[in-house]
Amino acid sequence: MKMRVAAVLVLAWAAMTGMARAQEKFPEASVIEKDLAARASDVTEVTLSKQMLSFAAQFMDKDDKDDAQTRKLIEGLEGIYVRDYTFEKEGEVTPEIVEKLRAHYATGEWTPMVHERETKTHETSDVMMKMVNGEPRGIFVLTAEPKELTIVLILGPIRMEDLGKLHGIHGLGSLDVVSKGVKASQGK
Repeated sequence: MKMRVAAVLVLAWAAMTGMARAQEKFPEASVIEKDLAARASDVTEVTLSKQMLSFAAQFMDKDDKDDAQTRKLIEGLEGIYVRDYTFEKEGEVTPEIVEKLRAHYATGEWTPMVHERETKTHETSDVMMKMVNGEPRGIFVLTAEPKELTIVLILGPIRMEDLGKLHGIHGLGSLDVVSKGVKASQGK
């Protein structure tokens, strides 16, 4: 009986560990993203796993204070996923496509932070934070313009004020603006 209970506990622990790891993996490209990539005139895809981020961190200057802070930040991340689609004609990025993408990524563990719509320019921005036990464990950014759509997904422990440190990675330049907006709203 004790052996059975111990075996069940070990299996339960293994299953929970596996589920936690599975939650930190990057999503497979959705049907929507595959369609966007097929129609886009320019596609940029950046996928940096934990191993790739650790590798990149090795090339940062250990004596530079900013590089040291950025290195510490990226070494703690599980990964960064960026997709940028640019189109020849306006109107390729419809509100329906944006809503489908938002719904694809929005799950119970993601908390919406920013939901912005510009009616004149048809630009939209969404920022969601993944919270686990009250701690930020990821950020999702979706920006859309009439000729361009960008998805940024960062998994791992992250603070909004640290986002600007990632702006040097291709496709993440807009995170500096998000970080500055957070600092301004906090009166810093």
